[in-house]
Amino acid sequence: MTARRPCPAAPGPLEDYAVQFDALFHSLAQRRCFRTYLAGLLAPRDRAKTLTALAGAEPVVQAQSAPVQRMQFFLSESNWDVDRIAQRTLQLLLADPVIAPTTDGVLVIDDTGDRKDGCATDHVARQYLGSVGKIDNGIVAVTTLWANEQRYYPLHVVPYTPECRLPGGKQDPAFHTKPRLALELVERAKATGIAFKAIVADSAYGDNRPFVHVLNERHLPYVLAHSGKIGRGWAPSHLAHSFEDAARELPLRSWQRIVRRFRDGHTQRWWAAELTLFKYGPHRPIRAICATTDRRTLPDLNTWYLTTTLSEEQAPLAQVVRLYGLRNWIEQSYKQMKDELGWADFMVRSDLAIRRHWTLVCCAFAFCWWHEARDVHWHEEVASPKGEKKQARPTSNAMLLASTAAVHSGLDDPGTLAHVLLAGLFGRAPTTRARRALSLPYVGLRH
Repeated sequence: MTARRPCPAAPGPLEDYAVQFDALFHSLAQRRCFRTYLAGLLAPRDRAKTLTALAGAEPVVQAQSAPVQRMQFFLSESNWDVDRIAQRTLQLLLADPVIAPTTDGVLVIDDTGDRKDGCATDHVARQYLGSVGKIDNGIVAVTTLWANEQRYYPLHVVPYTPECRLPGGKQDPAFHTKPRLALELVERAKATGIAFKAIVADSAYGDNRPFVHVLNERHLPYVLAHSGKIGRGWAPSHLAHSFEDAARELPLRSWQRIVRRFRDGHTQRWWAAELTLFKYGPHRPIRAICATTDRRTLPDLNTWYLTTTLSEEQAPLAQVVRLYGLRNWIEQSYKQMKDELGWADFMVRSDLAIRRHWTLVCCAFAFCWWHEARDVHWHEEVASPKGEKKQARPTSNAMLLASTAAVHSGLDDPGTLAHVLLAGLFGRAPTTRARRALSLPYVGLRH
């Protein structure tokens, strides 16, 4: 096997982006490693993005070379603050109105797992891994993500430590459940200034009563999914005992038709209705809603049972369905971060090094949006006062790049790779709305 061509230190727009973080590092060596790391994460995925790949070294035989050791030291032992990097990443997104979070978006909570061998790596144990759909040896992270129809990006991430890794098990002071970790990430998002319409999560969190109780206590708006067949309280025998029971008892006239529009141009007809059961109801503090593609059969794969604290004035039925539909973005974010940016490719063992790797992956993801926002401002600057466009430099056709990226494996300009990644994001968007005037520039993304 031949050595991979070394990644450029930080050409073009990536250098401009990396400069924004220079004050957070204590030496020139750390700054150089930061640039090399980001450039390596954004490079085409011709092999796993381990430290040897990021340093442009040959696997195994060059694992002890000086460039690889510098990257190892940077990730595992150097003295930079990972939380300050995460904070600075979000500050750059918040500072630009083109890409800043807005109140029409949602804060998505989720967790993801990846296989990892052995037990020497921190947080690794036999546990349920959502990515493989079963219990296996691996590592799990709890994440938050902001999303609306136009854009999305990860916010914070924290590893989950299963009880078997702690001396006191579940009674150990260091043990925190995934919902508890999620609540801490919600508070971090709020402290950072992230705007959102509601918190969105699947049934793993919606069915967790302590988690929902805390959201209610803190008056945090949410749209949460639930398992339809699980009861949520006491009711007389002749009344519904689950969300599914309540939905099946509804007359057909109670259902409202909703059209969901997808970015590839196709539409789906859905049906939604308010449910009344237990403490839930259309005029109560917490509403229960069923959304489905077939109101007669309620198919399991295409039926959502939701609860929300948003009133009917704040969010009509169609709006609640729209908000929960944005949750699909987090699945797409995992695909991009794992398939393109090397989320699970780390070969380090310490908790600190793992957190740093994940934070740098999120930083590389944010670069894509930062780069696109810079293009928006460039196009605005070349516009004439009369609104007529001057001759502008050609803009990369992102959809074309997305279809040919695998062929052009020599692409190593992070600016170009940003267009490729964003093309993939927009090509599989779950829903779409009218494109805002100050949204991303047209680079073949609109459908």
